[in-house]
Parts: sequence; C-alpha cells; structure tokens
Amino acid sequence: MNPQELKQALSSGLLSFPLTDFDANLQFNKAAYTKRLEWLMPYGATVLFAAGGTGEFFSLEPGEFTEVVRTAVETCKGDTPIVAGAGGGTTLAIQYAQAAEKAGAQGILLLPHYLTEASQEGLIAHVKAVCASVKIGVIVYNRAGMRLSPASLEQLAEQCPNLIGYKDGVGDIELMVSIRQRLGDRFSYLGGLPTAEVFAHAYRALGVPVYSSAVFNFIPKTAMEFYNAYAKGDIATTDRLIKDFFLPYLEIRNRGHGYAVSIVKAGATIIGHSAGPVRPPISDLKPTEVEDLRALIAKLGPQ
Repeated sequence: MNPQELKQALSSGLLSFPLTDFDANLQFNKAAYTKRLEWLMPYGATVLFAAGGTGEFFSLEPGEFTEVVRTAVETCKGDTPIVAGAGGGTTLAIQYAQAAEKAGAQGILLLPHYLTEASQEGLIAHVKAVCASVKIGVIVYNRAGMRLSPASLEQLAEQCPNLIGYKDGVGDIELMVSIRQRLGDRFSYLGGLPTAEVFAHAYRALGVPVYSSAVFNFIPKTAMEFYNAYAKGDIATTDRLIKDFFLPYLEIRNRGHGYAVSIVKAGATIIGHSAGPVRPPISDLKPTEVEDLRALIAKLGPQ
C-alpha cells in the first residue's frame, strides 16, 4: 500500500487503536494480542493503529514495539492495513518509523515528541526527518507539544510527499478550520480527541469526516452501530448512544489521570477479552469504578 492508497483508506470508515496485551508480569503477550486482532477484524474497522496511544506506545521499549507491529501485520495481512505509532526525539522516532516499515506497517502515526516545548521550525525539522526516513505514509498527531500551524503544515505538505494525514487531538476549532481551508484535500483528516464519538458530528462540520474509536476495543458492535448511524446522518441513534452510554462513560473516565487508556483495558476485561493491566505510570481503574463501568456496558447487551 503506497502513501496515497493509505490516505484513501483513512478517508472513510471507522479507525481504531487495538490495546497492547500484557501478562501478569507486564510483559507483551503475543498470543493474546493475536487473538485480540482476530476477534476485532471481522467487525470492519478500516485501519488499525498498532502500538498507538491506546496501545501504550509510550511504555513499550523498541524490541517490544517491533514485535507488536510485526504481530499486527502478520495477523491482519490482506485484511486490514496497519499503521504503527512512532514518537520520542527525532533520532528515536526515526528508529521506530524504520522498524515499523521493516516489519511491514503501511504507515506511521507520528506521536508528540517529549516533555519540552518546541518551535515551529523545530517541529518542521522533526517531521521532515521522520518522513524522509521512510517510504510509507506518515500522519502527524496534533497534540501536546506537537502543534503545527497551518503555515508549517503547508510547508511540510510541499516538501514531504508521504505526509498524507493530520490527526487532531486538541479540539481548537479556529486552528482546525484554518488548516482545512489552507490545505484542502492534501491530507486525510482524522478526529483524535479521546472518546471521539462525542465530538464526531462537530468534527464533520469542520471537514474532518473520520475518527478513531477507543471503545471499539471492548464494545465493537456498539462502536460500529454508532459509526454507521453517524455515516448515514441518523442523529436519533447517535444521540441515544451519546446520552445512554458515552456521557456516563466520560464521567467514569474523567475520574483519574490516564484513564483514557485504563478504562478501555478495564472494559476489555469486563467483556472477557482482557488485555491485562496497564503499565506504570498509568494506573488501573479502582474496583468501584470497574463495577460502574460493568453496569454501563451491561445495558448495551451482547457485543
């Protein structure tokens, strides 16, 4: 799949980020991860992002990262394109990107770098270096320290032909409108705020037609029901699911820092597809929070 083909795949359908399976000793569990992907694929996500944010990229060391991506590619080969996360400082991000390309990934999601802020000039140099290091498509994730201006993105679009996507995780309406108006269809635009379903309709009005679903990891049937209703303009169904599930879900998720990942792993455990615990410094949900989530999921019926 060349970068333009990946761009096309990213432009419609539901996107998702599979959890990374850990065993009781917090080691990567390849067998469980393979089963997870085999379970999720038939539900019909257009693209899966291996070792992304929900997949705890930030806690994986390079050898594990390569194994996660390779396992995803081998399991989903011929069925679902795999985009791999990459991040850290420029040298390390290049190593991750090249390892993912060698493992067979069809693209890279370039995650924010690290603690310190960076100038637009520095961010441009960072993205250019990663794009130049691989031939596969690259998507930049606008979040935390990685906040590119419309002018910076325009410069990168001219110089990096394999930069094909822009994922927004900030929710700055003025910035998103400015980027969409300035860059037009040069990029595939992805909604990337946590629990993206809540923001899906608003993002579509901004020219961002697709989003990545974290809840697909534990309620795939409901995630697809929501996406299909969203795609058809079925406001009654999406409003019902937002009211009955997503807003109560957000209330639980917002009780703790890092819960955007922890609550997804808890949900997977509740439905019988456990991915194990999260790795520190993220912490698992408290027992009472797990029970609240269990009751909420039960209302949805079988997945």
